[in-house]
Parts: sequence; structure tokens; C-alpha cells
Amino acid sequence: MFKAKYELTKENIRAHELNGLNITAKRSNGKKILGKIVKETKNLLILETKKGGKKIPKKETEIEVKIKGKKIKIEGEKILFKPEDRIKMFWRKKNG
Repeated sequence: MFKAKYELTKENIRAHELNGLNITAKRSNGKKILGKIVKETKNLLILETKKGGKKIPKKETEIEVKIKGKKIKIEGEKILFKPEDRIKMFWRKKNG
């Protein structure tokens, strides 16, 4: 019943919980880090990688997520909020 409304898409990914997503983080210095988001703060993404935990600053990172085989890119500066505030803000804009 609610599947279509709450399904993760390119248009609404910034309004969703990012914890648990497998991502490729491309840093401003050109390095790429593959991992799973295990925690998100206002300024950081904490990833679980093959080499252990990594703290990635959102401000300097472009995030790439695969959803249904399609790559979605998110600029870290566009999600530079506390996760709970970011989710509330985007859902209010969309549904308000």
C-alpha cells in the first residue's frame, strides 16, 4: 500500500535514511572509498569498509549509490544536516 510513496528513488533519496546503504564515496582529492554507511552525523558519514571503519566528511565528498541498477549521485554538501533534520525538511517540502 505505501510501497510506491516510500520507495527509494533518485528524486527522494535525500529525504531517506542513508544508514545501511552501500556506497562509493568520491573524495575531493580523487580517492574513492567503497563501504556501507553505518552511521551518519551532521558532518560525517561513517563507513564500514573491508579495511575497517572510515570517517568521511560530507562536505568534501560525492556519494554514489546504486538503486535498482541505476547510479545515483549526491553531493555531500546537499545533505549537510543532522539526519533527522534533513529527513524532516525534505518530506515537508515534498508533502507540505
